[in-house]
Amino acid sequence: MDEGISYLLERLQPLGSVSARRMFGGYGIFCDGLMFALIADEQLYFKVDSHNTGNYEQRDLPPFRYQRQHQWVELSYRLAPEELIDEADELILWAADAVAAARRARGV
Repeated sequence: MDEGISYLLERLQPLGSVSARRMFGGYGIFCDGLMFALIADEQLYFKVDSHNTGNYEQRDLPPFRYQRQHQWVELSYRLAPEELIDEADELILWAADAVAAARRARGV
């Protein structure tokens, strides 16, 4: 596993059982079995829904998009603020909101 992924997982441990799995040409980040974040092109994206997407829109943070069959597909993940990696408390707050969004999406 990539050193950067290991570092991120270590910083996210206060959330619970956090793990990473290769997908999308990057990694899916899971907490207690729910995917709440992804890493693509060395960028961190968090799960969003109507409860937390405003935080990302206020900062003009774009959604995760990829191209499939010559069309863009947008997922319910948005780019995390870059400074979160160095701010442990803020990282956990934003990540916890993303875990909550993942739980709501799953009806958990």
